[in-house]
Order: sequence, then C-alpha cells, then structure tokens
Amino acid sequence: MYIEQVRTSSNTFMSYLLGSLVLVLFTLIGQIPLTQAIFQYAQGPVDPSNASELMNAIPSQLRLLLQMLPFAVLFLGMWFVNRFLHQLNFHQLVTSRRNVDWNRVLFSFWLWGGVTIILLLFGCLMAPEEYVFNFKWRTFLPLLFLGTLLIPIQTSTEELLFRGYLLQGFGVLFKNRWLPLILTSVLFGGLHYANPEVDQFGLGIMFYYIGTGFFLGIITLVDEGLELALGFHAANNLFGALLMSSEWSAFQTDAILIFTGQPVLWSEIIISLGLCYPIVFYLFYRKYHWKKISNKLL
Repeated sequence: MYIEQVRTSSNTFMSYLLGSLVLVLFTLIGQIPLTQAIFQYAQGPVDPSNASELMNAIPSQLRLLLQMLPFAVLFLGMWFVNRFLHQLNFHQLVTSRRNVDWNRVLFSFWLWGGVTIILLLFGCLMAPEEYVFNFKWRTFLPLLFLGTLLIPIQTSTEELLFRGYLLQGFGVLFKNRWLPLILTSVLFGGLHYANPEVDQFGLGIMFYYIGTGFFLGIITLVDEGLELALGFHAANNLFGALLMSSEWSAFQTDAILIFTGQPVLWSEIIISLGLCYPIVFYLFYRKYHWKKISNKLL
C-alpha cells in the first residue's frame, strides 16, 4: 500500500517535519542562480511586484534553464532525505509496486498529451484570430531539447513532493487517506498562487489548481503509486510549453503558437475539471481495473 509502506516505528511525523526543513534549504540553494540572473538582467532597481517583467528580461532559453534548476536541486534533496533520514528506498516514494511501472507513466503522458492537442486544435478552429503562428526552427529546437530534458524534472519533483513525500508524511500523522489528500491538494494550489495566471484571472483560478491537485492525488491513492500522476503532469507542462505561450502564462517560451485572446476562466475550469478529468479517470479505471475506490480514498 502506497502510504502504509512508510509507516514504521522509526519513521515518525517529526522526521517528516525535519525532512521538510531540509527540502526548503535545498530549494533556496537551487534558487540562487535565478536570483543572480534577475539582478544581472534587471534594468534599474528590482521591484518584486513586477516578477513577470523581471523574468522576461532574461533570455528565454536561459530563463527556462534557471526556472527548472531549483526543481533539480530539490529532486536531489528528496533523494537525500528519503535515503538517509527516513532510510527508505527511493522507489517507495514513487510506488507501492516492486518496481516503477514506466508503462503507466508513458500511457498517462501520451493520453493527456493527446487531450491537450485536441483541445488546442478545437480552440484554433473556434477562434483562429486569437492564435499567432510563431514557429521558428532556431528558437524551437533549443526549446524542444531543454523542455524535454528539464520540464519532466520539474513536474516529477512537484509530484514527488506533494503526492509523494507530503502525502505519505501526512498519512503517517493522521492514519487515514482523505485528510492527506485534502491538505496536499490545497498546498499544491497554494504553490501556484504566485503564478502570473493569478494576476490575469484572479483568485478563481485557484479552483483549477486545487482541483488538479485533487485529481492527481486521487489517481495516486487509487492506483497505489505516482506513475499516472507523473505522466499526466509531465505532459501537461511539456505540451503546454511547446505548443502555446501567452503574455500571462507562467512559462514564457518560444512555442509554436502565441495565444493573444482572453480565455474565459470558468469555461476553462468546467472543461478541465468537469469534462476532461472525469474522462481520463474513467479510462484509467477501465485500463487498470480499479476496485474498492472509495476505500482507497478514506
């Protein structure tokens, strides 16, 4: 069982608190190069309230590299904490299976990648005037290389932190599953509070972030492992970075398309949370023959 496997006499919630402090330290170390670059490229005094403007001053490929670096450092931090503080095998942070099921990761990745492409094509057909073709080999190839290399590290680190380390840690404390699911989903949403999308859409977009956290947490608990969430999250961010960018998106990339329109927040939320996520959940349910779903969430 995914959470139950880490409940040992020496693995207490206090050890997870200590581990969390160590992970914060690793994160701060990873952010040093990005902070230095912001000061180096900033024109005049640095105003933290203009975060998007400061980030845009950094060349796009370097910016992507520096944005991903803290996640790579945090990834190493989680390996260190899991191995030496909790004395667990790293794969226990990923799955309850004997080995990581990479077929699950790839199936989830291509499934959600396909959904992303379909939604983008539908948007282009409905409002072609809102999309600008931006494809340039000179800038897209470096993006493709760096994105494919770095974005899965970022998304995997977020999954290992929220649906892995924190979900298991809260599971050790509360001896149930539903409360860790709620807490990690809300914390996952809070992580995105500083995203420029919040300035664009307002606090309503937090429903999307928290709802996505719930979806990823639910499939992790029901499937007894992170594999499906790892593939889904990687596809969501990688396909998003490669296919479409906008002035207000968290990833400012040299994507194939630039979106110039004004999306309607609640229609986006309804399509994602109310339509696409349930369909994907049902496909997972059918493929992996999930049983006793409610028991695995309580």
